[in-house]
Amino acid sequence: MFVLDLCGLIFNMQPSIHQTVDHLFRHESGKMIAVLSGLLGLQHLQAAEDIVQDTLFQALQTWTYNGMPKNPAGWLHRVARNKAIDFLRRNKHFQHNISPEYSYLLQSEEVLTPTDNLFFANEDIEDSQLRMIFACCHPAIPLESQLALALKTLCGLSTSEISRAFLTSEETIAKRIYRAKEKIRTEKIILEMPPAAQLTSRLQAVLHCLYLLFNEGYNSAHPSQLIREELCEEAMRLAYLLTKSPKTNKSGTNALLALFCFQASRLRARLDEGGNIILLKHQDRTLWYTPLINTGFYFLSNATDEDTSAYHLEAAIAYFHAIATDFNQTNWKAIYHLYGILSKEQPTPFIALNKGIAALYAEDAATALDELKAIKGLFNYYLYYTALGQVYFESGEKGAAHDYFRKALSLTYSLPEQQLLLAKMQACEAG
Repeated sequence: MFVLDLCGLIFNMQPSIHQTVDHLFRHESGKMIAVLSGLLGLQHLQAAEDIVQDTLFQALQTWTYNGMPKNPAGWLHRVARNKAIDFLRRNKHFQHNISPEYSYLLQSEEVLTPTDNLFFANEDIEDSQLRMIFACCHPAIPLESQLALALKTLCGLSTSEISRAFLTSEETIAKRIYRAKEKIRTEKIILEMPPAAQLTSRLQAVLHCLYLLFNEGYNSAHPSQLIREELCEEAMRLAYLLTKSPKTNKSGTNALLALFCFQASRLRARLDEGGNIILLKHQDRTLWYTPLINTGFYFLSNATDEDTSAYHLEAAIAYFHAIATDFNQTNWKAIYHLYGILSKEQPTPFIALNKGIAALYAEDAATALDELKAIKGLFNYYLYYTALGQVYFESGEKGAAHDYFRKALSLTYSLPEQQLLLAKMQACEAG
């Protein structure tokens, strides 16, 4: 199997090419794999992945010496599709099994345009990438493996980024993805777009996948980029498409998209011009994008037809932040109450952490400490120690706060987070 060490090649290139290829790798690879899987057959997902990796490798080599083409994304799509056609011509097994819709490609020398859709849409889900995510969320594959496979293959996330989302190791995520692919291969599972009657049963897994994709964009594990807007935009695009189909336009879908809108409205206020983090308490709320907040209100108002989900509760929490004129006027009591409900419905360490932070402002420092220290499973997570440090800092216990900030510093590779923690430690030392 073709293996590509992107990092080693990218960092030896000119910055403009590095940035472009890194962006395209994350933004286009999932779309390319979706299209090629439609050509090769979804059961041959690995072959599609290998062709895309080979295409990206060729781009790194070609663009380094010849410069970038005028339309880099189009170049990638054309080269990948031509490689797929060559692959089909070389493999008689595929030639015998290729569908009639695509058989003409084996005789055609025409270079396909990036707008050609080899993964034909249907009336329920038109977007090829979204269709592939539904296909990967196959009930025969364990849920966590479904999500890891979709995030890695179709959303362009690394095993490191996925492991942080699941609070587990990279090795565990790599094993989940490998086992999912082996199960597909050995049990001859046909990855295909489910019929309309099965869309709803797979919708929750798809929504969870988009939720994790957005979170990685909002608070990235990338060492130098706290925010990756393209990931947030992609999650929002796919969630919006789900609202356009009667089969997937459910209450939870609208609640999730409302949450995305509320959160994304604050992106431009979260960093200063130097790339330093601006905490919620100090953000300039005039920079919050009002049209996006209003869009969030619209989708939240459409999310009332079914039972309340975790997405409803998180969207409601984001709503209370969105309507607050300043940090001190935030309805922290309501937010703390909502986290209490959420923690019962979804008892995860992440929810417990946010509930503990809300307790500091809704109740008092003692309550916040009790809640935070009761959490299990976050002992290697930097934000857990950051939260503990903040509670001690606001209680006036600067020495304890300093120790927790230093512990958090040792657990994050994010430069913006490191800069923030160093500033907090300096504030502790200043007394």
